[in-house]
Amino acid sequence: MAARQQYAALCYRQDKKTKSVEVLLITSRDTGRWVTPKGWPMANKAPHQVAEQEAFEEAGIKGKIADAPLGSFSYLKRLDDGRSIPCEVALYPLSVRKMKTKFPESSERERHWTSLELAAEMVEEPGLKTLLLDFAAKFAN
Repeated sequence: MAARQQYAALCYRQDKKTKSVEVLLITSRDTGRWVTPKGWPMANKAPHQVAEQEAFEEAGIKGKIADAPLGSFSYLKRLDDGRSIPCEVALYPLSVRKMKTKFPESSERERHWTSLELAAEMVEEPGLKTLLLDFAAKFAN
């Protein structure tokens, strides 16, 4: 079975004084595991616009999203009927400007700010772990 495409946002903020970077993880609605906001392609929206919309719907985040992905990772999406389907996810960095308390899925998800290194330990997908650590290396100067 061919992998289905999804688009995700890596929501991050950088402390102006310490230059430390944190990323936002959210819980998935089905399993409660830590993930990045992501979704399926949408008609009339570019991939980075899909990721930007998912960041708001799933995490209440508004900000500036890059139009090029950091990279991509694969995972198995668990469906309601118990089946799993392979997905390929393009991950777009989103510099957070605002974090809303009310957003479409606010009652269905938890949000957690953490370091890139700890986020890499919290997520299950090996490819996402790698992308998080690669992103951390960009700020290690």
